[in-house]
Amino acid sequence: MSQPTTAGDPGHPSVDVRFAAAWGRRDVLDAMVVHPDLVAEISADRSVDHGVFRHPLRFKRPRLDVTPEDVPSFGAGPAAAAG
Repeated sequence: MSQPTTAGDPGHPSVDVRFAAAWGRRDVLDAMVVHPDLVAEISADRSVDHGVFRHPLRFKRPRLDVTPEDVPSFGAGPAAAAG
């Protein structure tokens, strides 16, 4: 069962972010920026080339014990979190 989504505000940090279909591809995915309602733990390689992440993120688990307000914006929190 999917949850309804709310479109992100114009000031959303990912409004101008480009999402590629795969590393090295020029295809750009259409993405809908949404207001965060849930928090998920992910595994990520921080390698970036020309502003594009070189490796995909991997979903680990939902974090039902954390609200979106508890999570710092990208660049505002610690470089890495212990898990």
